[in-house]
Amino acid sequence: MATAVEIDDEAKSRLEELQAEIRLRTGRTVTQQDLLSRLIDDAYNSRAEVVDSFRESAVPLTVAEKEAMQRGRISSGVETDEDDVDETIYG
Repeated sequence: MATAVEIDDEAKSRLEELQAEIRLRTGRTVTQQDLLSRLIDDAYNSRAEVVDSFRESAVPLTVAEKEAMQRGRISSGVETDEDDVDETIYG
């Protein structure tokens, strides 16, 4: 069952570029439907990356987030050097 999906002109153009590059590099002609199906399969198999790509970026932090991090810092009064860190982490 074929279903129509609307895409904007830029997405359509990029799809056509991919289609042309496949034909150029492989000598094989693929339909846009076959190409879209392959892209969907690839995205489905790496869905965590696809989902993450829709998350709002955590970087850079907002001013409020930076201030919250700074408020959470405390000084223990003990100076720490690399050897102390290594000892703590690696024993």
